[in-house]
Amino acid sequence: MQPTTTTAELIEPAPSDTEGARRELGRYWRSGQVRWGLVLLLVTTIAAFAGPWLAPHDPTRSIGLPYAPPGGASPLGTDQLGRDVLSRVLAGGAHLAWMAPASAVASVGLGALVGLLAAFYPGRTDSALMRVMDVLLAFPGLLFALLFVSMLGPDPVLLVTLVTLALLPGVARVVRGAAVPLTTREYVLWARAVGIPGREILWREVLPNVTSPLMVELGVRLMWAVGILASMSFIGYGIQPPTPDWGLMVSENRTGLAVQPLAVLSPIVLIVLFTVGGNLIAEGAARVIARTEGAD
Repeated sequence: MQPTTTTAELIEPAPSDTEGARRELGRYWRSGQVRWGLVLLLVTTIAAFAGPWLAPHDPTRSIGLPYAPPGGASPLGTDQLGRDVLSRVLAGGAHLAWMAPASAVASVGLGALVGLLAAFYPGRTDSALMRVMDVLLAFPGLLFALLFVSMLGPDPVLLVTLVTLALLPGVARVVRGAAVPLTTREYVLWARAVGIPGREILWREVLPNVTSPLMVELGVRLMWAVGILASMSFIGYGIQPPTPDWGLMVSENRTGLAVQPLAVLSPIVLIVLFTVGGNLIAEGAARVIARTEGAD
């Protein structure tokens, strides 16, 4: 990324933005991990957002006996209140499908900002930012969310904010660790020497070189976000009944696992597929970026 221009670059016209974007997308699509991740993520996301319109029954109303086996009008059986499991599974992922990615993206974005600033401005700025991160890191993510939800209530926006704050310190520390060695590279020192503003150096020179760990962090934080949000619903501090929710379904039907296992296993399978899909995309993209940087 040093500011040098080759003869080939002077002779050959630079590719357009559209061509460059097409090449990047093609590079990602050739990764088997990215393809499988997209398939899993699309299937679970479509099921989550289109599910309420595809549900054969009202997910909040009883249609039969509690824990009825699969059959007839209920392909996956009924839950502890006689509600159709298939309808509740189809309608129960809408909240998790937007809250978990929103929390993961927000935590990675803010964590990258904090980590880059701490690495680029050592001394007081670094110390102040990292001490704040240490304070947040001292609270386990689930307990941190429980503390505020118990006082303010399980509002979805509040849950996303709390999960973001819980995941933020880990991302910031990883990004800072990856960015510190870059701040002493020749191209960064050159940019500082010629008076390029710090924000442009961070955006153009440092951030592209920490993209690979950022993608991995995105997949990891998505897994953590899904786990925290599903756990909150499981213990009764997330989405409240009778609203269908995958985590809540596991909690509601766990006592009937031996009688009607599909009422518990169906939401678990979708939670796992959603998490694995996002993680495969992030990890596959990180490997593609790492191979590209190695080839360059």
